[in-house]
Amino acid sequence: MARQTPVKTKGSKLDEAALFFHRYPIPGKLEIQPTKPLGNQRDLALAYSPGVAAPCIAIRDDPRTAAEYTSRANLVGVVSNGSAVLGLGNIGPLASKPVMEGKAVLFKKFAGINVFDIEIDAPGVDGMVETIAALEPTFGGINLEDIKAPECFEVEERLKARMSIPVFHDDQHGTAIIVAAAILNGLELAGKDIAEVKIVTSGAGAAALACLNLLVSLGAKVENIWITDRFGVAYRGRAEEMDRWKEPYLKDTDARALTEVIGGADVFLGLSAGGVLKPEMLKEMTERPLIMALANPIPEIMPELAREARPDAMICTGRSDYPNQVNNVLCFPHIFRGALDVGATAINEEMKLAAVRAIAALAREEPSDVAARAYSGEIPIFGPDFLIPSPFDPRLILRIAPAVARAAMESGAATRPIEDMDAYLDRLNRFVFRSGLVMKPVFSAAKQAGRKRVIYADGEDERVLRAAQVVLEEELAEPILIGRPQVVDVRLRRYGLKIKPGKDFEIINPEDDPRYRGYVDLLIHIAGRRGVTTEVARTLVRTNTTVIAALAMMRDEADAMICGLEGRFERHLRHVDTIIGRRPGVNDLSALSMLVAQQGATFFTDTHVTLDPSAAEIAEMTVLAAEEIRRFGIEPKAALLSHSDFGSRDSPSALKMREAVAILHDTAPGLVADGEMHGDSALSETLRQRVFPHAGLDGEANLLVFPNLDAANITLTTVKAMTDALHVGPILLGTARPAHILTPSVTSRGVVNMTALAAVEALQNQNRMPVVQGEAPAQGATRA
Repeated sequence: MARQTPVKTKGSKLDEAALFFHRYPIPGKLEIQPTKPLGNQRDLALAYSPGVAAPCIAIRDDPRTAAEYTSRANLVGVVSNGSAVLGLGNIGPLASKPVMEGKAVLFKKFAGINVFDIEIDAPGVDGMVETIAALEPTFGGINLEDIKAPECFEVEERLKARMSIPVFHDDQHGTAIIVAAAILNGLELAGKDIAEVKIVTSGAGAAALACLNLLVSLGAKVENIWITDRFGVAYRGRAEEMDRWKEPYLKDTDARALTEVIGGADVFLGLSAGGVLKPEMLKEMTERPLIMALANPIPEIMPELAREARPDAMICTGRSDYPNQVNNVLCFPHIFRGALDVGATAINEEMKLAAVRAIAALAREEPSDVAARAYSGEIPIFGPDFLIPSPFDPRLILRIAPAVARAAMESGAATRPIEDMDAYLDRLNRFVFRSGLVMKPVFSAAKQAGRKRVIYADGEDERVLRAAQVVLEEELAEPILIGRPQVVDVRLRRYGLKIKPGKDFEIINPEDDPRYRGYVDLLIHIAGRRGVTTEVARTLVRTNTTVIAALAMMRDEADAMICGLEGRFERHLRHVDTIIGRRPGVNDLSALSMLVAQQGATFFTDTHVTLDPSAAEIAEMTVLAAEEIRRFGIEPKAALLSHSDFGSRDSPSALKMREAVAILHDTAPGLVADGEMHGDSALSETLRQRVFPHAGLDGEANLLVFPNLDAANITLTTVKAMTDALHVGPILLGTARPAHILTPSVTSRGVVNMTALAAVEALQNQNRMPVVQGEAPAQGATRA
């Protein structure tokens, strides 16, 4: 359940996209980056010979100092022989490398843990054990991956006995921890005692047996557990595929099939194959049964079939398109985070149980502001459709890692106990908002927004066409493309895209659309008093796709718009400002840009609109930017930048930023903001404390506010080029309806990101006063 395997179809769209993703811009998903400066000869002398001798000697004299002088304490080896790759089987070590690289990416993104993926040509138990055990000096922990049963049991057992670092077979224990948490919560809702319930499995491999062993640790009775596999019921005396790990669960019984033992079951645990659990079997289970149908991509029974047969059932799957997804990423990064942070010698039973209880408890927590941000405003409530948290809930690491660390310390597995748990929690909290996963809450909310209609002015552009396919596949929005149908059709075939105009998405033909006269009349009504004559309106509606998109928005034919892939930003801005206008109370538009780099997300404003804003305009754009940043689940910390550092200069620009800070403190006292300050002061608390220890800003600023457009745009584009950061935006702020003007440098990925954001804004825009069709925008459009 650690990853969802797509249905294999020859030349499928997902296959093609995945091959492209893995190949470009450079092959693979990982690279090594130095963590120390190497800019001169002295740096090199410290990093290597002769300076490197000092830490080598220190570690020789005291091996514990390896955690202080090397990356070992934050380095995990993901090791596989490729003998049981999920959904692919025994494909061998080399073919498994993309999967192991993927695992490494998850470790890094979700918990900040570095990984070397190691694929070994060792099909036998002895070869695997000897090879992996020899790696102990390199790593702080070992994650075994995709090793077939029963060899995986013995490999892990022998390695745990030999090695003094955590060895964790995620296919077994990661799945078991999530399953156990779901079962605990399901039984609580059903009012059942784990010691009394009957559990029946379909599948008796590594994951299933690990689940059962952990459930027994939580109080389930062995005599109440029945296991079945492809050879039927596991009974005493059976010869097929028996081993010592199944032995505790064998029964003296004449039953031979799943249908014969499912009666009276409270829990069905499926880790086998699609379709093996029939609707009629569910009718033999007890009241409020718990169905864990975890086969991928097709569960043992589809949730809709299960719900039809048993409306009272609680259902979990391994799929992301149904509630209660059992996904190993819920736990394994965070378990290793806690284990590494205390220098654990193992991930023992106490640590696993602590993780189970932490996950189960998180699902039962009262909704909070953090939860609202994690779930993008739709806060799930503990119940049959919410037994376990979302894999992308940022609170997971804040609950699981400390719980695991405490259990390691209490059980004696910790070699470096945490002395200040509050400081540790604060460090984890800072990581959550620097992990680079800032777009995930937005994508999650877009999927929940009910397929908002997003109109693309540049519907013939390759990037829009590719983005439209992704948007449809991910169910982020309902795309509407403006373009000539014959051109769109030719380009879709040229790029190998499968979506069809008129079937998968609506298309507006600027050369021949029945709404042409209605668009012209509306444009005259809105802008006729601003120099737009009837002839100009006709020409614009025939030739300017941004104008068409904006008018479609005003006629409620779309919920959000995206334009700007061709042409100058100012031209698009003029049309958007004229037709759509500004939100009530907003005096001017501004643009916010986000850069997502390895160390996290940083926002820049105003990067594209106002050349030289006044102090009042800077204060307003800062408030609008802060509102937008909260959509990402991030609490804004604004630094108003200047060449002056807390009063070191009194130039007009510095005085303007100083005044803007005063306005913010008066009009938005809840916003963390300070200035005027240098850029390095904004990003370094240590430096800021030296300059002005009383600054009203803690930690690093994540919103950088600039005194003028030159400073903002130059900084954005320079930092983007130097860091190879992902750019999201520009995000146009202050419009009456969601409208975003991208830039010609945007990628198809950037279009997808902005589509998701536009869909979320459209959902939230429903709660604001709508712009009535035919009326001019509430705020004057000065750029007309």
